[in-house]
Amino acid sequence: MATVSMTVNGQAVSGEVEGRTLLVQFLRENLNLTGTHVGCDTSQCGACVVHVDGDSMKSCTMLALEAEGADVTTIEGLAKGGEMHPMQKAFQDNHGLQCGFCTPGMVMSAIDLVAKNPNPDEATIREQLEGNICRCTGYHNIVKAVQQAAKGG
Repeated sequence: MATVSMTVNGQAVSGEVEGRTLLVQFLRENLNLTGTHVGCDTSQCGACVVHVDGDSMKSCTMLALEAEGADVTTIEGLAKGGEMHPMQKAFQDNHGLQCGFCTPGMVMSAIDLVAKNPNPDEATIREQLEGNICRCTGYHNIVKAVQQAAKGG
């Protein structure tokens, strides 16, 4: 066992983990942050996306020990003062979800997309979210939500 320490959603955390423990497991099992979902176990679906040092990352492909000293943000860390993050609000406004399983990873990926490209067109949004699978929506309302958030609300 090894000790891993990082900042998660603005709070310093640490825990004992085996060397093979994935970041998604540490978040869910050690910290009880279950908003980060495990969908495929193969890095294909994107349900586990979190931000590590400001960049979106599939947490099922990263060992917890690799996040030593990192600043990690999960879906639980987005809302501030009881107010949803603009991307969360845009998903709500545009009904960019159905079952909701992919939504946390989709929102985290979309925030990173807009941070890197503040004015994405539909084709860019679809291309950039290609690593996030949604089996329910057909993506149309997800694209509308990302466009709304990119425009500031």
